[in-house]
Amino acid sequence: MSASLALFDRRGRRRTANAAFVVLCTLATLIALMVLAAILASLLRNGLGGLTLAVFTEDTPPPGAAGGLRNAILGSILLCLSGMAVAMLFGMLAGTWLAEYSRDSWYAKTVRFVNDVLLSAPSILVGLFVYVIAVRPLHGFSGVAGALALALIAAPIVTRTTEDVLRLQPRALREAGIGLGAPIWFTIRRILWKAAAGGILTGALLAFARVSGETAPLLFTSLNNQFFSLDMLKPIANLPVTIFTFALSAYEDWQRLAWAGALLIALAVLTINIAVRIIASRSRHA
Repeated sequence: MSASLALFDRRGRRRTANAAFVVLCTLATLIALMVLAAILASLLRNGLGGLTLAVFTEDTPPPGAAGGLRNAILGSILLCLSGMAVAMLFGMLAGTWLAEYSRDSWYAKTVRFVNDVLLSAPSILVGLFVYVIAVRPLHGFSGVAGALALALIAAPIVTRTTEDVLRLQPRALREAGIGLGAPIWFTIRRILWKAAAGGILTGALLAFARVSGETAPLLFTSLNNQFFSLDMLKPIANLPVTIFTFALSAYEDWQRLAWAGALLIALAVLTINIAVRIIASRSRHA
C-alpha cells in the first residue's frame, strides 16, 4: 500500500512539474510574440505614412526638402550583393573542404573553431577590422570596404550551412559518382552540390537577411553618401546608416524617411525568411 502511494506521489509531482514547465514555456512564447507584434505595429504605424513613391524615385534630401531613399536603397542592394558574392565563393569552398576533404584533422578543427568564433563575433569588431586593413591604409571610405565587411559577416554562415548540408547527403551519391569513374571534385560539383542546392540556398538567404540590416560595420567602412553613386571605390549610400543618421536628427522629414527605411528592411527580411521556409519545406518533401 505504501509503495503504491509513493508511486502515486511521484507521478503527481511529475505531472505538476510538467504542467508548470508547459505554462512557463507558453508564457515566454506569448511575451515574445507580444514584443514582436509591438515592434511590427510601431513600424507599420510610423513607416507606412512615409512610404510614398518618392521614397523609391528620389535621393536623400537635405533637411527641410523633399526627397526619398533611392540612392540608399540601391546602395544597400549593391553592397549586399557584392558582399554575398564574395561570401558565397569562399563560404561554399570552405564548407565543401570541411565536409569532404578535411577528414577531421587538427587543421580542420582549427578552421571550424575560427568559423564558429566569427559566427558570434560582434559586427562592430568586423567593421573595425576592415577599417584597419582597407580604409585607413587607403585613406578613405569606400563601397569595397563595406562589401568586404558584409562578406566577413556572411561567409561563416554560408560555410557552416554548406558543411552541414553536405554531411547530410547519403554516401551512395559519392559512391555512385566515383564508381562511374568521376573524380571526387567532379562528383562534388555535379552531384553533391546539386543535391544540396536547397540547403545551401537557404543558408545564403539567411546570411543575406543578416547583413541587410547591419549598421555598425558600414559606419567604419562605406560610411554614407547623400548623392546617388554606384562607384564602389568611394563612399556609397546605404539604408542602415541613413536610417541611423536620420533617426537621430531633429528634423521630422528625416525621421519620417528613417521609419520608412526601417519598414523596408523589415519587409525585406520577412520576405527572405518566408522564402527560406518555403525552400526548406520543398527540400524536405523532395
